Amino acid sequence: MHNGKPPHIMPPFVIYGMLALGLVSAFAFRVIIVLERVEPAWVRPAWYVGAGGYVFFFFYRFRISRKRKNTIRRNRLIEKVRSEECLRGEDRDLVLYLLNSLKSSKEDINYAVIFLLSVIAIAADFWLWLMERGAAPGGPASP
Repeated sequence: MHNGKPPHIMPPFVIYGMLALGLVSAFAFRVIIVLERVEPAWVRPAWYVGAGGYVFFFFYRFRISRKRKNTIRRNRLIEKVRSEECLRGEDRDLVLYLLNSLKSSKEDINYAVIFLLSVIAIAADFWLWLMERGAAPGGPASP
């Protein structure tokens, strides 16, 4: 138990709110590569949105991870499962909390979108670089 109270899963509005914050932060960092060439004055605000958002997002993720690990450690759940001890009462509730917490987590969506945004940012930067050199379709003609 955590501070005498059983651990609980965050409400959906918190889970989805933090997912949105993480995705906005990821987008802000990746759009910097385009803003640098298109509108440099927006680079610093985008960086602050990304960095500020990640401060809250990763603190939240850190707390969730610590809560899960502390629940496992404090209640010796690994040892109990390893010894094939039957899980009863509170231990069963804790294992259900851990499984439901993992199931309700949206971190896989976050990772997938960050991956996609990273690929798009790399492709956009490469395309803009080619455009500057006149090597991309629609870019300035080489002298």
